[in-house]
Amino acid sequence: MLKSKSSLLVVAFLLGAFALGLTPGAKAQVITATPDSVRVPTTTITTDTAKLPPPRNVKEAIGRWKKPAQAAFYSAIVPGLGQAYNRSYWKIPLVYATGAVIGYFIYDNNRKYQGFVEAIKLRTDGDPKTVDAYVEEGYYSVGQPNDQGTINLRRSRDFFRKYRDLDIILGILAWGLNVMEAHVDAHLKAFDVSEDLSFKLQPSLQPMAGTRSYAAGFSLQFKLK
Repeated sequence: MLKSKSSLLVVAFLLGAFALGLTPGAKAQVITATPDSVRVPTTTITTDTAKLPPPRNVKEAIGRWKKPAQAAFYSAIVPGLGQAYNRSYWKIPLVYATGAVIGYFIYDNNRKYQGFVEAIKLRTDGDPKTVDAYVEEGYYSVGQPNDQGTINLRRSRDFFRKYRDLDIILGILAWGLNVMEAHVDAHLKAFDVSEDLSFKLQPSLQPMAGTRSYAAGFSLQFKLK
């Protein structure tokens, strides 16, 4: 039973480590206007997607989605594929390691649960010729007062069924986290923050409300490079 409890701790650790990998490190590209900058007229071209013809196939339909939506879709279909689409290849082993650990505990707890179900079925079928696998084990053995051995069988059955179901829920949460991570990471690729941040303190004149006078003061200017 301790093994099943420790399995939840291991899975929780992997899920936490995977969540911490949402932002592997960001670099920014921020354009700052300078006195020597020249304004260049630009033209914004917009496309009305409602006027586009219907997509001819699934690939073309997905191609019209924004990148975060595409990354989330790929990870929903194949875990780790969205991370590959975002070129965050180092996250893929973590995705599959988490899935492998959760899958193992689901299998192990289900195997033990099914074993206890079968043992209870054989012990309570009323046929003395059928013997279960736990009949001579002290904790589950036959002949204990108040049929305590059979009661212990039922307790163990319920215990492993509960942890199997919890592991299945953790698996669903891990799959959802994989999809969410791919979606968020695709967004963060376009919103990097520069490490070069400087500020400048200089005197300035501020207009006073309701008058034509000015008040002396200081202004603090932040500049992103």
